[in-house]
Amino acid sequence: MALDIVHAGYLPLLDSAVLVTAARLGFARSHGVDLVLHRERSWAAIRDRMSVGHFDCAQMPAPLPIAMSLSVGPLGGEVFAPLVLNTGGNAITLSRDLGAEVIARAPASLDDPRRTGPALQAALAGLAAARGRPARFAVVHRFSCHNYDLRDWLAASGMVPDEDVEITVLPPSMMPDHLSSGQIDGFSAGDPWNTIAVRSGGGVIAATKAELSPGSPEKVLGVSPGFLAERPEVLERTIRCLLDAGAWCGEEGNHAELAELLSRKEHVGVDPADLAPGLSGRIEIGGGRTRHVADFLAFAAPGMNPPDPGHAAWLHRQMVRWGHAAGGPEEEAVARGVFRPDLHARAIGGDPHGAGSVPLGQSAEAPRSDRGAGS
Repeated sequence: MALDIVHAGYLPLLDSAVLVTAARLGFARSHGVDLVLHRERSWAAIRDRMSVGHFDCAQMPAPLPIAMSLSVGPLGGEVFAPLVLNTGGNAITLSRDLGAEVIARAPASLDDPRRTGPALQAALAGLAAARGRPARFAVVHRFSCHNYDLRDWLAASGMVPDEDVEITVLPPSMMPDHLSSGQIDGFSAGDPWNTIAVRSGGGVIAATKAELSPGSPEKVLGVSPGFLAERPEVLERTIRCLLDAGAWCGEEGNHAELAELLSRKEHVGVDPADLAPGLSGRIEIGGGRTRHVADFLAFAAPGMNPPDPGHAAWLHRQMVRWGHAAGGPEEEAVARGVFRPDLHARAIGGDPHGAGSVPLGQSAEAPRSDRGAGS
């Protein structure tokens, strides 16, 4: 049987797992899809290549397709999100010296992000006074949950983002080196880059997305309007294969194999051991300390994968709050329209329990027929 080719972009992150397993372990092929993966270095590259039609779909931070559809950044264009790929997976990491200053001011603060904030505020004020400029934090993209979660946490802790803390943009894989070299004082990114920063001795994890914004969407599947209009049935099969892959990724018994798969140089390209903490939720926060974070990263759970337009509206409000969008009812209507639970429902309704489809929360066994497919 001929397979329908689907080109998908992604970044080398732990939460690329759903796309990688779908392509490499046979889930896509079992639905008649040849999922061809394209690894990119930054979310800006994902945005740009989606805008010019290089990809049918891509892994995206949840706010990005909203921003593209609103044309509030460069190279905009309509993008739809019919699927939430995961929740959680991110953390805010401080430099070793800044982390030590926070711990000195409040020894137990790293056990609870709500207590970390006040100690961080005082530490950052002292740092700014000594340097004559604000501290600098990095996020992965302007239109990302990493940015909005960081800003919300800083504001809730009494700081003014962009005034008390400068916020810049870097590709996630570059953040540990920028942190250890002193170019930045902290960052908000997905794993494994937080774990790598801690294990290199250059970072201390202060908070996780699962603690700051539990259950909120992190990465979504961004879909081009052409893919939806011209090949809707292929899109439905793509959604189903990704749901199957997500169910497999969510099984604890599969995590060792998943870490090994993602560790390959063509995927995330790091030691499997650096992927294990994010999968288990046993997060190494620095100084030899480990904190268990329930649902640090989730790929599948009842009600998690259908996109909720209410979440899209909340993300749009964050854009407005921080001056990244103008606001108003027309913009909010566009934002809500980006998250398409109807497309998710149509895909499930077309094949709720068919070949290769496993209800969420049940065991999923990888077909394993196309380990070499895609590139």
